[in-house]
Amino acid sequence: MSQNPSPTGDLHAGHVQHQVTVPEDVPMVALLGQRDEVLRAIEHGFPAVDVHVRGNVLTLTGPGGDVSLAERLVDELAEVATAGQPLSADAVQRAIGMLTAPSAERPAEVLTTNILSTRGRTIRPKTLGQKKYVDAIDSSTIVFGIGPAGTGKTYLAMAKAVGALQAKQVNRIVLTRPAVEAGERLGYLPGSLSDKIDPYLRPLYDALYDMIDPESIPKLMAAGTIEVAPLAYMRGRTLNDAFIILDEAQNTSPEQMKMFLTRLGFNSHVVVTGDVTQVDLPTGTRSGLRVVQEILADIDDITFCRLTSADVVRHRLVGDIIDAYERWDVTARARAEGSRRPGGERERYEHRGGQR
Repeated sequence: MSQNPSPTGDLHAGHVQHQVTVPEDVPMVALLGQRDEVLRAIEHGFPAVDVHVRGNVLTLTGPGGDVSLAERLVDELAEVATAGQPLSADAVQRAIGMLTAPSAERPAEVLTTNILSTRGRTIRPKTLGQKKYVDAIDSSTIVFGIGPAGTGKTYLAMAKAVGALQAKQVNRIVLTRPAVEAGERLGYLPGSLSDKIDPYLRPLYDALYDMIDPESIPKLMAAGTIEVAPLAYMRGRTLNDAFIILDEAQNTSPEQMKMFLTRLGFNSHVVVTGDVTQVDLPTGTRSGLRVVQEILADIDDITFCRLTSADVVRHRLVGDIIDAYERWDVTARARAEGSRRPGGERERYEHRGGQR
């Protein structure tokens, strides 16, 4: 894509004007979005830059640094559009975040990486953190995907598992999670053992049905090619030629985590996912996902990927909610530490007006 710097005398001090010519093989409607949705997002991302479109030429006017960054953004978006991937305001925001992050990864490289093409659509990473996560799955035997809800930890791992099965890199997929949620106990739930367990495994089934023809799933499960089971069913087994996913791993005890990881057999890959801020274990029980980061941090061929609120791909409010809870946690911990320091009890007594 060509850029033509064209500073003029009537510009504000420190402002420049550049023209960006979009190649003819890039449809402008694909680049600018339906009803100029992408164009509006570019303008929102660079409020100091005036963007004018005439034919296939974009004229950018504003502070030099902002104009330069906006030019790079248009280049990246044009490359994504050329690859046939639809653009959206959300993609623009994520691309701006990548351009301003200290990383060598280009937005176009991230947004056009194909993980799995299935049922008429292609699954791709949407953030830099997600791209690093799927790259780690390709390069390491054991990968831990740790991060808040909505960052695609389980979904992307499932896509890699299905891709490995389709490419005959593995013979089966094993999906498991601990049957512990929000302090509930299976014995108090109605129904048979299967009825009690299925709700805990439902998120894994949902992702599976997104990626594989629903009619073939019962056959694959009956043949043992795909297995979905509670973590307790893994004890005593050795899993060869398998892609194994442990979901909701924050709800494992250290002993369960050790048991699971030692199931690893030859030509197998393991992905462990979880959110250490949402532990549902009984009070006093340490999360195996927290402990394992201390134990295995320096072992080769094991990678820990930490996703953040910037990698959330749900409604934008989910990221804001996660950030708000993190700020609240920091404040709460500071208060708790202050109350435990010498004099803390006296300070609380005085604050309450001397009444106990």
